[in-house]
Parts: sequence; structure tokens; C-alpha cells
Amino acid sequence: MKILYLRPYPGEEQIVIDSLSGHEVIFADSLEEVTATDITSAEAVSVFVDIELRQDFLEQMSNLKLIATRSAGFDHVDVGFAKDKGITVCRVPHYGTRTVAEFAFALMFALSRNAFRAYSDIRESADIDDLSTYEGFDLCGKTLGVIGTGAIGENVCQIALGLGMSVLATDPVEKDSLKKLSVKYVSLDELLQQSDIVTLHVPAMEETQHLLNEDKLSLMKNSAYLINTSRGEVVDTRALVKVLREKGLAGAGLDVLEGEKHLRDEMDLLLDTDVSLDEWRTLIADHTLIDMSNVIVTPHIAFNTKEAKHEITVITLDNIKRFTSGSLPEANRVHD
Repeated sequence: MKILYLRPYPGEEQIVIDSLSGHEVIFADSLEEVTATDITSAEAVSVFVDIELRQDFLEQMSNLKLIATRSAGFDHVDVGFAKDKGITVCRVPHYGTRTVAEFAFALMFALSRNAFRAYSDIRESADIDDLSTYEGFDLCGKTLGVIGTGAIGENVCQIALGLGMSVLATDPVEKDSLKKLSVKYVSLDELLQQSDIVTLHVPAMEETQHLLNEDKLSLMKNSAYLINTSRGEVVDTRALVKVLREKGLAGAGLDVLEGEKHLRDEMDLLLDTDVSLDEWRTLIADHTLIDMSNVIVTPHIAFNTKEAKHEITVITLDNIKRFTSGSLPEANRVHD
């Protein structure tokens, strides 16, 4: 089988070659680098979330049978078109669950102890006499609200309990294993009202689009912090800016932003005549968040450890091999 493997990380190519011996693998860093011949003849393509596979490109892949995304999310793939054409889409439903959970706490620690601001200030001047401006608070004894208790959310709950936090959770599927650990399931509204820190661990889908809008954000304590390591679209960015400006929240730690792809390709956005006013407004809101002193924004790196990336690669390669043998796990198929 001929496979396009797009944007491999350093050192990944050899792993792929060794695992997929007997298959022809074409590596490229972007769609634009792939030749027309390779596009039309490839039977499989593997991408990460930073490469979009939309209908206009997929239509050129006349022999395509499999799309293997190296991610849990799949909103960068035109799944509807693939389904209509009988193309199988698979993903990596679980990887780095501890990895992302740890990063959520990295953001919590940085915010609760004003570490980022202190770091920035001392780089400008080591002569800092008044330390009161950096006074923080302990996580121990605080209430953490976990929205979504899948694999990542479950790990977040366990770490929080180990730190001496009380944990509230909300999820359509309540886990008895977490209840036994004293995690209390409540409604979303109750969680927002009672939590000192709220952390998001839900997928991007129609039901979670702007799950936290202005009405929901306004339920949170003025002293509360919001953490998002899931998907940017889960939070209404402009509403978050408004609530932060009005001091309805103490701050936020965001590894993802709504419309974050436009931050990476702002020049392309300027040249695109089809960009909506809403997209421009969201981009401006993203920049506003980045400039806020009580907000920490990172470039979608919660997953980015050596161990997690290796796990992604191994599962993706197994997906490809099991697809060719007709034994692809149902849990790894995308059905939407």
C-alpha cells in the first residue's frame, strides 16, 4: 500500500519505515510538497491536527482508502466527505492521558503562584523588593471542577486528590471508580458556581461548541481560574475576554484557542477573501487574551512529550497495519 505520511517529527521517519516494511511510504512536511502523482496514487494518508484534509484535497486522492489521523480529535478531517466516498477514517482515541493531565496542572501551578509574571519581571530587573505582588495560593484545600471525566479527566481527578483538593465533576457518563475516590458528580452549573479552578477535558463536537459561553462563565467565582487543554472551540473566546476584563474571573490558562489555526497563518488570513467577520473578531480576541497579564497562553503543547508522541506513532502504525489486515479496532474508527 502507498502511504502519504505528512509532517513527521524528528526521528519518526525511521520508526515508520521499520514498522511499515513492505509498504511504500512517502514523507512530506505539507500538502503542497506532495506531487500530483503521489496524491492520486496514494491509498492512505496520515496527518496530525495541524494539517487539514478538506474535500478539495481529498477529491484529488482518487485511490484513497484510509485516513489515519495521529490525534484523538478529527475536526481537521472532512469526515462527511470521506464517509460518502467509503474512505475509512481512524484516530488515536487515547494517548498521553497522563501527559495532558500533568500539563493542566502546570498551568494551574503557574497561575496559582504567579510564576510566569515573576519570571518575566525578574528578566527585566533582578531588583525586586516587593514580593507581595506575587503572593499566590495553595491548591491543597481548593475545589477543582473537572468538565469531562474521560481518560484525561480521570487522571486530572486522581492528581487533584493527591494534592489534597476536593473534586467536582460533570460528564454524561459517571464513573463509579471516581465516585469511590470521593469525586462528586454535579451539574455543570453547580460545578461552575462552586469551583475555585475549572478545567476542561471534552472533545470538540456540536454539543460542546461554546459549552462555556458568557452565561456559563458568569456563574464562576470572581476568584476562580479557567484551564483549557481540550479544544479552543469549547470556550466562547469573546465572552471569556469580556468576563476577564470585567474581573468576573481571576485568570485563565489556555493551551488551546478558538480559531488558533489563524494565529499560525495570519498572512494567509489577510489574503483570504472568504474569511468571515466572526473569524476576524475571534482572532482579535485571541490576541487580547495573549496580551492579558492574568492569562497564560501556550501553543497547543499539552500533548507534546517524547513519550506521548511515541505512543501516538505506535498506535497510528498499528491502525494502518490492522486496516490492511481487516482488523482495525472499532474504538479507533471515526464514525461521525
